[in-house]
Amino acid sequence: MLDERFIILGAVLSFFGGLSYIIDTIKGKNKPNRVTWFFWAIAPLIAFFAELEKGVGLQSLMTFMAGFNPLLIFIASFVNKKAYWKLDNRDYLFGFLALLGIIIWQVTGDGNLGILFAILADGFAAIPTLIKSYFEPKTESSLIFLLGINMAGITLLTIEDWNFAHWGFPVYILLVNILIVLLVKFKLGLIIQRRIAEHNSR
Repeated sequence: MLDERFIILGAVLSFFGGLSYIIDTIKGKNKPNRVTWFFWAIAPLIAFFAELEKGVGLQSLMTFMAGFNPLLIFIASFVNKKAYWKLDNRDYLFGFLALLGIIIWQVTGDGNLGILFAILADGFAAIPTLIKSYFEPKTESSLIFLLGINMAGITLLTIEDWNFAHWGFPVYILLVNILIVLLVKFKLGLIIQRRIAEHNSR
């Protein structure tokens, strides 16, 4: 088990990963979906305050960074003409889940429900970026997601009290970042598409 102070190191690395994405966004190298990044900012911050209410200690710093970096990227996206904001029924669902999480959390006082709905909202919000990364991996940068894996991994290795409030959001962040890295850095989507095309051409 790691000393929980390693989480601070992970947070610093995560911040620099976010900074690199912000720079690429401003330069126009990335094409961020503002809907995704907006809800990637809101949902983790909901979970962060719910974790604090449940008594989660330094591990909650990972969840805070999972919302703080996207908030900065969302703001930076307005400098990038390639960034886009597209609202459809699915996007309204993201907002509804985030709002529902806040309401249930406040009404019931159950931080675990707040964390759960934050995970659901964040996961649904990831869908547009996952789809874009599947078809157009060049429109994303992988470093922020690689460092997200690092941050989540460090956080999980410091947990002593294995309850949902401690491990729920870090496990989710670990899994979704692994998937995005596979799609962006290793071009998994393009590999799958090529295999499907080769199979259909036989």
